[in-house]
Amino acid sequence: MDNKEIRKILEEMAEPEFQKFSSSLIPEMPAEHLIGVRLPKLRRLAKQLAKEDWRGYLRTASDESFEEIMLQGMVIGYAKADIQEIKAWTDHFLPKIDNWSVCDSFCAGLKITKGYPEEMWDYIQGYLTSERTYDIRFAVVMLINYYIDDTHIEQALRSIEKIQNGSYYVKMAAAWAVSMYYVYDPSRTEAFLSDTVLDDFTYNKALQKICESRQVSRETKEKIRAMRRKFP
Repeated sequence: MDNKEIRKILEEMAEPEFQKFSSSLIPEMPAEHLIGVRLPKLRRLAKQLAKEDWRGYLRTASDESFEEIMLQGMVIGYAKADIQEIKAWTDHFLPKIDNWSVCDSFCAGLKITKGYPEEMWDYIQGYLTSERTYDIRFAVVMLINYYIDDTHIEQALRSIEKIQNGSYYVKMAAAWAVSMYYVYDPSRTEAFLSDTVLDDFTYNKALQKICESRQVSRETKEKIRAMRRKFP
């Protein structure tokens, strides 16, 4: 399928009310950049494209809409290729990401990571030190999706702590990650929180997210709330 055919399919799948809803969730994106296609429908189209000449598609894919960019990320996730090629396509794709939704969906779809955990761990380390907001968010969300385990928890938390980026979407991802590590291992994550140099916003937001978890007891939440940093 060429870009014209893909665009026609997307427009036929579009739902005006869903377009308005999606626009409200991604306020930084112009509404006209959204067609209004639900993710399950995009995934079905991506699976179809991944069975065809997906390399040719990715080389020439249109970036005109949110859905067309989201579709490319999904195709990379579904593509049958070796890890080196998937990393190369990921490098090619990441500069196109300009919102949290495409970023987080792309991370969730990179399930090849489960087969090459250490190689992908090394790969995302470079993006944790990037200067670009969505490069960093990509790396942090990859930690959340694939590296909440005994082997990586301490290094992951210290890597998050070293991030030097003031973007709201980076800080929110970092706070989300810390909260997920807390749910996984309260003891080690609490030890991290006791002496972390995380900025105040990220630190307090992480505590908030821990308290929002249904997997944390009421008594523990009271203790976590008492750890909040207070300001004059």
